[in-house]
Amino acid sequence: MTVQSSLIVDQARTWIGTPYIHQMAARGAGTDCLGLIRGVWRAVIGSEPERPPAYSMDWSEPQGQEQLWAAAMRHLSPKVASHAALGDVILFRMRDGGVAKHLGIQSEVGTTPKFIHAYSGHGVVESPLSAPWARRVVARFQFPDVEAD
Repeated sequence: MTVQSSLIVDQARTWIGTPYIHQMAARGAGTDCLGLIRGVWRAVIGSEPERPPAYSMDWSEPQGQEQLWAAAMRHLSPKVASHAALGDVILFRMRDGGVAKHLGIQSEVGTTPKFIHAYSGHGVVESPLSAPWARRVVARFQFPDVEAD
């Protein structure tokens, strides 16, 4: 089955306003950034390929383990980070030397790029992919079998 990139964005937008709750993945009830990706996966692809183990908010940062990146490599298709497309899953490193521990979905490209993400203290929002966010992007992925619109 081929998934249209606009369907991914449309599904992600249905999560906007969902409160931020660590380790949850329930639209309208609560989610974190991984839960948003999991929920969109369920809506556009079907059952999840694996259940994530319990994880701390620091994503094993003290140990330096790139757990989120490794999971993305297992289930998503890696892309060149500079080749943005609608529906891409974006992986962020929130501070220099830290592990990559934040995810979002590219919702607009071009001169005013945006992404949808679940952000502590804000819930699920659509934000400009401004310079401060863009410089934190360390990897870009696409859902399996995605076709551009």
